[in-house]
Amino acid sequence: MLIGLTSLLVLVLAGAAIAAGPIMSRVEHPKYDVVKRDGEFEIRAYAPMIIARAEVQGARRPAIEEGFRIIAGYIFGANRAKAKIAMTAPVQQQASGTPPTDGGNSDRWSVSFVMPSSWSLETLPPPADRRIKLTPVPAQRMVALTFSGSYSDGILAEKTRVLRDYAQRKGLAVSGAPLLAFYNPPWTLPMLRRNEVMLACIC
Repeated sequence: MLIGLTSLLVLVLAGAAIAAGPIMSRVEHPKYDVVKRDGEFEIRAYAPMIIARAEVQGARRPAIEEGFRIIAGYIFGANRAKAKIAMTAPVQQQASGTPPTDGGNSDRWSVSFVMPSSWSLETLPPPADRRIKLTPVPAQRMVALTFSGSYSDGILAEKTRVLRDYAQRKGLAVSGAPLLAFYNPPWTLPMLRRNEVMLACIC
């Protein structure tokens, strides 16, 4: 009896874990058109957007956790208007040191959320935390590689290498540090995660 109940509990928890990722990720994403799809690679034309970003120092994983907390506070009401802003996906991270680095080889990071399209720079509440900057991002093209599973520093470095190799083979002019994008909460099963590495490109 006890074994049966334990097995049932494990199944329920596993089902909740499987469902949590997709449910939590049903939020607004940045708007883009796919210019070209080539297997696991895409060239995307992104619409203009506004991001809330925070500059954070430290290793990549603790930096994104700290940056997430800072910006989550802003959208959950820790702003001068005490207004709540809808959550979006993905959480974005980019090395902000010079020269640009791949993987986790940086001690300075920009962590950002894209603001919902219903808000403008004029209507977004001013941040109460000075570490948060509201920044307009113009329309741009990115070449992207999407993958599931975990996203250790080593995996991110390898995915970035694959993406840079693809861009070189196709004659795409890319620039800057890779933009890392994570769409799911951390408890999502690795097989259900959506992760991306992107590079700005003239393409």
